Amino acid sequence: MTDEKFMRAAIEQAKKAGEIDEVPIGAVIAYNDEIIATGYNLRETSQTTLSHAELIAIQEANRKNGSWRLEDCTLYVTLEPCPMCAGAIIQSRIKRVVFGASDPKAGCAGTLMNLLDDERFNHQVDITQGVLEQECGDLLRDFFKALRKNKSNDALSN
Repeated sequence: MTDEKFMRAAIEQAKKAGEIDEVPIGAVIAYNDEIIATGYNLRETSQTTLSHAELIAIQEANRKNGSWRLEDCTLYVTLEPCPMCAGAIIQSRIKRVVFGASDPKAGCAGTLMNLLDDERFNHQVDITQGVLEQECGDLLRDFFKALRKNKSNDALSN
């Protein structure tokens, strides 16, 4: 139940991204059953590569904790982390990642590869996948469906 509660908070973050025409991906970081940081995609708004939901949440948690180490924290994210975010998760020593939808194009928590559990690194992360998977996936599918429809309508009107 706790995983679902925090994933719902991540979904709310994803919806904020969608409202400003960003890919609707959201993240929250929990420590001692409390949300200490949130983030949502801002890549289009900021035009910076590093503006993924997970990285924004990690930076906020670092500031609040006064440390780069997030050892007893859990990251909840609506989409499986990409290689860049997986690297940041490992480097921040996050203990656990919970994600909703799998990412067949860039997923590095088990879909394409599993960077988070690779024993060659000095830190491994516990992973729980598929929490509110349908709802997380629907957010993305609906967003891209609307985007394609808008592009099609724009092409027709030209």
